[in-house]
Amino acid sequence: MIYHLTVGSIVIAISVAIQAEMFNLLSRRFEAVTLLSRRHFHRFANTVAIIVAVLFILLVQTIIVWLWAVVFLLVGALPEFEPALYFSLVSFTTVGYGDVVLDPQWRLLSGLTAANGFLSFGWSTAYMVELVRRTA
Repeated sequence: MIYHLTVGSIVIAISVAIQAEMFNLLSRRFEAVTLLSRRHFHRFANTVAIIVAVLFILLVQTIIVWLWAVVFLLVGALPEFEPALYFSLVSFTTVGYGDVVLDPQWRLLSGLTAANGFLSFGWSTAYMVELVRRTA
């Protein structure tokens, strides 16, 4: 159990680092994105800048989902990549269909995946609010 909690905690720490660095990258470039969109899209400039930001945030979420999928493969919790990616996605988004399940010894990881997703989406929402505020 300690091993599983340790693995999950390390993955969460890595995902937080990825999200922090990627958001920092976008924050440093967001003004340039906004200025470029104003130059080319005029009336729809803010909308275009927000669309770019949303797609970037979805990219960040996708990277984290793939990270979890790779971890499920590496620890042997799931045998193939497609079910690992699917399970990672439905757990991370807290949908949890239940059609793919982990062995009881690994089920703590599914809860940690969901907790990571819940926090990540909350953080992303707060970040988007700030970006929308910056376009005004």
